[in-house]
Amino acid sequence: MVERIAAALERLAPRAPAPPAFAAADAFSWHPEERRLLPVRKVNRVEMSLLKGIDRVRDVLLENTERFARGLPANNALLWGARGMGKSSLVKAVHAAVNAAHGRHKGSGKGADGGDGLLKLVEIHREDIESLPDLMALTRGAPYRFIVFCDDLSFEAEDTSYKSLKAMLEGGIEGRPDNVVFYATSNRRHLMARDMLENERSTAINPGEAVEEKVSLSDRFGLWLGFHRCSQDEFLAMVDGYVAHFRIPFAREKLHPEALEWATTRGARSGRVAWQYVQDLAGRLGVRLANSE
Repeated sequence: MVERIAAALERLAPRAPAPPAFAAADAFSWHPEERRLLPVRKVNRVEMSLLKGIDRVRDVLLENTERFARGLPANNALLWGARGMGKSSLVKAVHAAVNAAHGRHKGSGKGADGGDGLLKLVEIHREDIESLPDLMALTRGAPYRFIVFCDDLSFEAEDTSYKSLKAMLEGGIEGRPDNVVFYATSNRRHLMARDMLENERSTAINPGEAVEEKVSLSDRFGLWLGFHRCSQDEFLAMVDGYVAHFRIPFAREKLHPEALEWATTRGARSGRVAWQYVQDLAGRLGVRLANSE
């Protein structure tokens, strides 16, 4: 009788999630409701050579990531600044470049997303930040190294989920596992809107202490990498790079005036705007944007 009751209770109990198949891919998306990491077979990424105007931050992030992949100390990184200047593209490109270098060292012929890379990229959505402890539990002790990546990270005035991130970055009882580093992109340097910070200061008895906890979140990122609006020359270099890479047959004397007009109609010059123009150009010319290699 006791055995039957125990068996019935075991059937009713939720099954423990299967351990992640980290060898299945080099990139994963985190699904906290199922406590699962789903493999991403092909990452939507831009080649490193096509990212123009961000040479300094590119080199800093690449060096930090290479150290981390080798098991050396490395910093969490916050990539902040102007929209469309390649913040998330850089994270994905650096991940691919480091894994490709690792593959060459091993003599592997697999691609960046083939699953044999030492370095895994795990995307977590902003609204799932509170589930970071569960994600850390899955990655802790795994025989791989992980970049946990959150794109467009920011917090609103009443949002308290940033505390989970603070504990993971630094200061929690377990802290960040040695095999995990956290990279985030944001349009805000302090991850909160300026008017929210000023409102906190104006209504607090001690204005400095009122915002110190929320501002200190940014301080837990060892690297602050700023992305600023590009110049006209940098914008045109981005366009030229895409056109050359995808072998789009278009006269240079027409290319630059068209590209500048496109940027003017959108009120901005950025890598994203350059890519949008190139997509339009390729579509008009009937050129498919497949890799030229």
